[in-house]
Amino acid sequence: MEHNEHSKKMKLELRRGVLVLAVLAELREEHYGYSLRKNLASKGLDIDEGTLYPLIRRLEKQGLLESEWREEGSRKKRFYQLSAVGKSTLRQVSEDWHEVETALNTILK
Repeated sequence: MEHNEHSKKMKLELRRGVLVLAVLAELREEHYGYSLRKNLASKGLDIDEGTLYPLIRRLEKQGLLESEWREEGSRKKRFYQLSAVGKSTLRQVSEDWHEVETALNTILK
């Protein structure tokens, strides 16, 4: 396997690990799917629909998100936000992330 292939695979693994945290953090404020994608992209994290929608459905099924259908303009949109469990989970996972980040930064020096 070529060096470039290794780094591409590792980048995908890293991305998978941070997508959940990024989505939870972004859903501290209410969003519908498209606005969530746009916000994440504007902050440097592009995520395609085929990845995002299954992820938010899974997070909702796990009780981390709440959603509701609402009409906006002439269209119905499903709005998502963190549940109480999602908020406490985000706090804990954020702490865990900072611990790992600190350790990794020390190791990479």
